[in-house]
Amino acid sequence: MENSNIEYNYKVVKQFAVMTVVWGIVGMLVGVVIAAQLAWPALNFDLPWLHFGRLRPLHTNAVIFAFGGCALFACSLYIVQRTCQAALLSNKLAAFVFWGWQLVIVSAAVTLPLGLTTSKEYAELEWPIDILITIVWVAYAILYFGTILKRKTRHIYVANWFFSAFIIAVAILHIFNSLALPVTLTKSYSIYAGSVDAMVQWWYGHNAVGFFLTAGFLGIMYYFVPKQAERPVYSYRLSVVHFWALIAVYVWAGPHHLHYTTLPDWAQSLGMAMSLILLAPSWGGMINGIMTLSGAWDKIRSDPILKFLIVSLSFYGMSTFEGPMMSIKSVNALSHYTDWTIGHVHSGALGWVAMISIGAMYHLLPILFGRKQGEMYSVRLIDLHFWMSTIGTVLYIASMWVNGLMQGLMWRAVNSDGTLTYSFVESVEASFPGYVVRFIGGGIFFVGMLLMAYNVWMTARAGSTVTKEAAA
Repeated sequence: MENSNIEYNYKVVKQFAVMTVVWGIVGMLVGVVIAAQLAWPALNFDLPWLHFGRLRPLHTNAVIFAFGGCALFACSLYIVQRTCQAALLSNKLAAFVFWGWQLVIVSAAVTLPLGLTTSKEYAELEWPIDILITIVWVAYAILYFGTILKRKTRHIYVANWFFSAFIIAVAILHIFNSLALPVTLTKSYSIYAGSVDAMVQWWYGHNAVGFFLTAGFLGIMYYFVPKQAERPVYSYRLSVVHFWALIAVYVWAGPHHLHYTTLPDWAQSLGMAMSLILLAPSWGGMINGIMTLSGAWDKIRSDPILKFLIVSLSFYGMSTFEGPMMSIKSVNALSHYTDWTIGHVHSGALGWVAMISIGAMYHLLPILFGRKQGEMYSVRLIDLHFWMSTIGTVLYIASMWVNGLMQGLMWRAVNSDGTLTYSFVESVEASFPGYVVRFIGGGIFFVGMLLMAYNVWMTARAGSTVTKEAAA
């Protein structure tokens, strides 16, 4: 039963929720710019800090750690308070986590366009920023686990299990992959070398996907889908099995990024085998989320927030089928280094991560802004945003699938005398229509985020009025 005497800290949740929308717009704008650059390279303008090679890591860091990170902070700090019936351990620590994380993001936004990078995928930030990330993350862990320890309920709800795994795993991944020898304030070299460096990097890289972009967002799913549907989780037992199977298997899948490289063949095969096994727990989670709507499917007709949450699960199921399939060596021989991989990443990033984050924010923000009726300023705008997000995502991933298959087939096509049928330049030229469609799809998704920002702004204005009236 809800204890009305507890003063929950909604301030930090509101700060992170608002910045989720802000950084979503920034990160996706950079994504649209670099998509345009791949179609029309002159848009680099011959300026080094606007070059694709510098803006691309800015885009990935902004959408994963700024947009996705703020969504995870907002939702985890809200959910842990509500499900534990306890206020956050420390309001000062909560404020430090918020401002510390924003400093990390701004530091990335300054250094990456300047070309200051370790060149490690999803871990490009140089050593002083890595240390700041570690300090902020430890503070977040103390705040989160400290709140669980002071809980009023004996039971720890399953969403908190996923957030706990996400916090612990990301800490381990970040520390070990970022071990480096600094030579100046802005330059360091990894302590690992050669194939070992590649192995550690993709142990980190794939598990950044596995724990930052999967486990954390499954925590969001296990709270907001039942809440929005007003139904209990389909199977609580399945959620627990799903949790343990996912965290046991995911950590082994990284080597599938390194097929046909100098990595030992046994390690490549292990990565492939574990990736195939990973299909089971992934689909277990998807089925559990979607089946939560049993007996309440009619709600989807009138509830666009539920549409965001359920369609995100569909994309999650699709991308977690596609990932294991692409890890099979014979399939990987065709797909690797092509736009198919980009399509796969964005079916997870746009379809799963962004859409479930948007759905969660639409549920959360009216509560945080004190809206009496508990809903956003315009439900119709949410519905429009849903269709823009869905259409944008489908255009994006379909264009990249077509491009990827075409590139893979063109690169391996040989004449009867053994010479290559196509030059690399010909495959780039043939990819142009796909790049234009990708730009259009990304642009539609981005405009949807602008609609969301307007809706949030109007909700905040109306909400503050309600609060003043209530206080009067």
